[in-house]
Amino acid sequence: MATVGMFVGGSMPLLFGDGDFDGWSILGGLVGGFVGIWLGVKIVKRYG
Repeated sequence: MATVGMFVGGSMPLLFGDGDFDGWSILGGLVGGFVGIWLGVKIVKRYG
């Protein structure tokens, strides 16, 4: 889940027209990674 979150978060600036990876991509990847970890924990607690 964290890998998917990092990929999506890092790719978000590209969807809004930014042509290269920069600080926003790193920040988005970091936030996406944390969201992916949080979501993974919630899924495991509910279904695991």
